Amino acid sequence: MGGTGDVLANLILFAVVCIAPTVLFWCALRVPRVVGWVREKRAQPQPEGPPIERVAADLRRVHRLLAGYPSGTPAARRLGTRQAYDELLTVACRQVGVPHRLGELPEGMDREIERLRVEQSLRERGLAVP
Repeated sequence: MGGTGDVLANLILFAVVCIAPTVLFWCALRVPRVVGWVREKRAQPQPEGPPIERVAADLRRVHRLLAGYPSGTPAARRLGTRQAYDELLTVACRQVGVPHRLGELPEGMDREIERLRVEQSLRERGLAVP
């Protein structure tokens, strides 16, 4: 009986000696992936796009431009400024979480109404737009 216990102990020791380096190397290869996963989980979320303060300032500036054009201003300039204003409204909506349809509607009365609705929704969310 003493011989069987020694054989079993030697077999277990042999298995540990053979398997331990493989398991250790396997764990060592997984460490960078685990560290990256932990860093990713701890990382602060990065905002998308420009800061909301700059978007609000740009909205006010472009709105002043649009409202201050004198009669006789070329239609292309007015259209370009209106499109820039709509793009800024879209960015502000995305950052604040306001649904909009500015990209879907063609130029005209429907888009003007949507623009007014979006401006009011942004005001209700605390964004100072004209």
